[in-house]
Amino acid sequence: MPTLASSPVAVSSDQTSSAVRTNSPSVLFVDQSGQLGGAEFSLMPLAATWGAPHEVLLLSDGPFRARLESLGVPVSLVCEASVSQIRKDTVRLNWLRALPGILRQVRAIARRARAFDILFLNTQKALVLGALGKPLHRKKIVWYLHDVMSSEHFGLLQRFVVRWLVRYAVDHVVANSRASAQSLVALAHCAPDAVPVVHNGIDLGAFSGRQVSDVGALRRRLGLPEGVYLAGLFGRLAPWKGQHIALEALARLPHLHLVLVGSALFGEEAYVEALHEQAARLGVQDRVIFAGFHDDMPAWMMAMDVILHTSTEPEPFGRVIVEGMAAGRPVIASAAGGVVEIVEHARNGWLVPPGDPAALAEAIETLRGAPALASALVLEARAEVAKRFSVEVYLDRMRTLLARADDGSQTAKSR
Repeated sequence: MPTLASSPVAVSSDQTSSAVRTNSPSVLFVDQSGQLGGAEFSLMPLAATWGAPHEVLLLSDGPFRARLESLGVPVSLVCEASVSQIRKDTVRLNWLRALPGILRQVRAIARRARAFDILFLNTQKALVLGALGKPLHRKKIVWYLHDVMSSEHFGLLQRFVVRWLVRYAVDHVVANSRASAQSLVALAHCAPDAVPVVHNGIDLGAFSGRQVSDVGALRRRLGLPEGVYLAGLFGRLAPWKGQHIALEALARLPHLHLVLVGSALFGEEAYVEALHEQAARLGVQDRVIFAGFHDDMPAWMMAMDVILHTSTEPEPFGRVIVEGMAAGRPVIASAAGGVVEIVEHARNGWLVPPGDPAALAEAIETLRGAPALASALVLEARAEVAKRFSVEVYLDRMRTLLARADDGSQTAKSR
């Protein structure tokens, strides 16, 4: 696999105009999901500001398509229900049953790719379906890795397929964190410098222009309790995201209220039911709010006193952590994976061991009892986001890497 040298949402008109470059390669962006997740939010500003011919090809429909279209991004769909039902943590017989649909999607992606210079694969299924079709389209493939390639998240067969595709079909890989990059280096035995890192970026304008002076009024508008210490946990409801750990911590803190902002995806509704049962069993159901998915992330984050991240497994990056920092709220996060590339303990946030409700409860009490410390963390966090995690920094680095991919820059091969 060749390497690219690395350089250390709303989209504004300035970002759009600066992206128009006559020498930019044309790109077909492929994403497996029609839902809005971290990978999709990272793709949105890149696709919306790409200056050369481009298109986003989605392998399932949903609100992501509408969001892209509202930004003027050309979108097409290639949907196969049997393929969409394949889960990343297990394959069993699903691959065999879905084989006809897989072949149809491989051919459809290849047909669309022939019209572009680069095939940009933004998710795992997009990688498999786009890279398998390389003999048909023969276009340069760039894969943006958003996952820690471990056995906790991926089945044995899928890890084998990814390793094979990275070695023999993918031209360039870009990772969203060093944690993700290192997991792929270990899996595919590629050279460490063959996987440059481009952290996700967020639009600071969506947060800096929304600072609120009356939190009580904001909470009333959102239907949240006033006069209480409110912790928010943002993201999809899934076992490895650790909402159950937050409920255990809540049970230890009688004055705390918890808001879970997010919904279940990918067939994880049973976990949501388990969370409701856990809340009832712990006697905290009157202090936890299942808010569901909400689009206005800045407002919901600014309504909180503290923002939690409770993943029990290493997080590939931690976009909600960066968003919480930009929202001007202290963040407590699980110290694993890409999180430690964002948060420095007691400087711009607070780190706790993953899966430890006692440590999480202690951290919440520490920040609740030390408002000056919490304010100091917020000041450092905002400066860190502006310096390292803005959408402008992200777009500049990604455009540079894609231009180098189009130029045919090649150095180290896999070991």
